[in-house]
Amino acid sequence: MKNFKTLAVNRYTTKKYDSTKRISEELVEELKEVLWLSPSSINSQPWRFTFIANPTLKNELAEYSFHNEEKVKDASHIVVFSVIDDVAVFEKQIAKNLPEGAIAYYNKNIKPGPEDQIKNWMAHQVYLSLGFFLSACAHMGIDSTPMEGIDKPAYNNLLKLDGYRTLFAVALGYRDTGDSNQPVIKPKSRLDRDQVVFSVD
Repeated sequence: MKNFKTLAVNRYTTKKYDSTKRISEELVEELKEVLWLSPSSINSQPWRFTFIANPTLKNELAEYSFHNEEKVKDASHIVVFSVIDDVAVFEKQIAKNLPEGAIAYYNKNIKPGPEDQIKNWMAHQVYLSLGFFLSACAHMGIDSTPMEGIDKPAYNNLLKLDGYRTLFAVALGYRDTGDSNQPVIKPKSRLDRDQVVFSVD
């Protein structure tokens, strides 16, 4: 089994997918489990994850995916990450499912803020799941492309996300061997580690 650093070195944002290769249903089910187990502040889980494999629907979404159009068409699956769009609905969910201590934390530290601040906090929880998900994909040998470059209202309409709003999507599949963005062709570019990673004694 590869160690995590090796996965981090080799994982990259895929720019071109092999449209003939599909992710097995077994692996898709594992990915669904991973998302279900994602961490969130106070276990708030204000999210919905929608897996799309249907070629017709993927082509419809591709029309609203700007420079990501070909990735959406060629990838095996698209996963759309969305967040609850009504604070009152979210508060009913946590009241039903969370322990008193978690609800007290929310009521004291999150609820007093303005609505847009509460919604931003909820959206941040969905972004937490993204990092967890991309790491799982790398571990499972699945290539991925996180995409904010999409028409989110159009995605909402196509997927009928009543009560939720799209934040971003992730294309999943297997790279085209000629993808010029893979690390063996284009080495990763990062700021010097000492510029971004610090230790405090």
